[in-house]
Amino acid sequence: MTKSEKLLRELVALPSVNPAFLPAGDSHAGERRVAEFLAATGAQAGLDVEFKTVFPDRANLLLRLAPAGKVRQRILLAPHLDTVNADPGQFIPKSRHGRLYGRGACDTKGSVAAMVCAVCELARAGDRPANTEIVFAGLVDEENAQSGSRALAAGGFRADLAIVGEATRLQVVTAHKGSLWLRLETRGKAAHGSRPELGRNAVHKMVKVVDLLETRYAAQLARRRHPLLGSATVSVGVIAGGTQANIVPDRCSIQVDRRTLPGETLAGVRREIGALLRQNKLEATCQGDKLAPCLPLETDARKPLVQQFLDSTRQLKPAGVHYFCDASVLAHGGIPSVVFGPGDIAQAHTADEWVDLGEVEQALMMLTRFLRSLP
Repeated sequence: MTKSEKLLRELVALPSVNPAFLPAGDSHAGERRVAEFLAATGAQAGLDVEFKTVFPDRANLLLRLAPAGKVRQRILLAPHLDTVNADPGQFIPKSRHGRLYGRGACDTKGSVAAMVCAVCELARAGDRPANTEIVFAGLVDEENAQSGSRALAAGGFRADLAIVGEATRLQVVTAHKGSLWLRLETRGKAAHGSRPELGRNAVHKMVKVVDLLETRYAAQLARRRHPLLGSATVSVGVIAGGTQANIVPDRCSIQVDRRTLPGETLAGVRREIGALLRQNKLEATCQGDKLAPCLPLETDARKPLVQQFLDSTRQLKPAGVHYFCDASVLAHGGIPSVVFGPGDIAQAHTADEWVDLGEVEQALMMLTRFLRSLP
């Protein structure tokens, strides 16, 4: 068994479900077990260990490999430690046909294992860069509100490049979509179900809004394309209206998932939806429905460190992904960021989540090659 597989098995066996998805006090909640285990692993390898509190009992973990000389640049390896919820059996790692199964194996403990192994390997070998500090940051809360990366960026942490660990199938990703959640609401007038003509049905109004979004608006977005990300998208995921069958509903709301391209903003999206509604003589309020902005990522692949990482992975061109992650938060906080890691996002959050162990080992080799090439 390789070191990366051993570490990954140990990580999957330590539940780190985001507390937002569990009742208070659930034994599977929180990243603390994983963070403390990784802190001990890093300390044994000679790394400097630091915890930075984000919430009570939840902290980002920083493992630092100091350079041999003066710090002239800093590389940040930044996967997240939390996972979505799972059945208890998914916290028992299982290996079959070269894959490791278990909650978090793909999203994103495979990246954690590869990154920690890479930094520890350099530390144990005494193979420190001359002037580059390497920092592993195990971030909390990515699956809910990205509070870990937001706290790190807001706290003034700086790096010359962040490699954010996510399932990219070992592709270096320089662009990803943003994620906007919108809440639209229609209003009507309540009336007795036996006399519907005396009321105004808010659900009926909303049906027309949903149809407009899923047809004309979706087609409009399909013509708006990015070379790495394809088109922007819209999806109505939740609808709620009315209280009981014999009352004409006076209110109806929907929740909309809008995936944005670089350059698009919440204000701009709200304006274009408002204009579309007015053009079609429909009335509905529209507002954002997330606690913090989830903006798109677009990092210039011509930046020297990005190009150096691409070269170390033998990749000619950068890639793009449709999902949102911590890379955007760090980039908008002033740290040029890319996304990289083993696994396919299609396996994340599934009932039989898995990662290819060969990819985890490849990720380790690619990261080690890049880190050893730094001055």
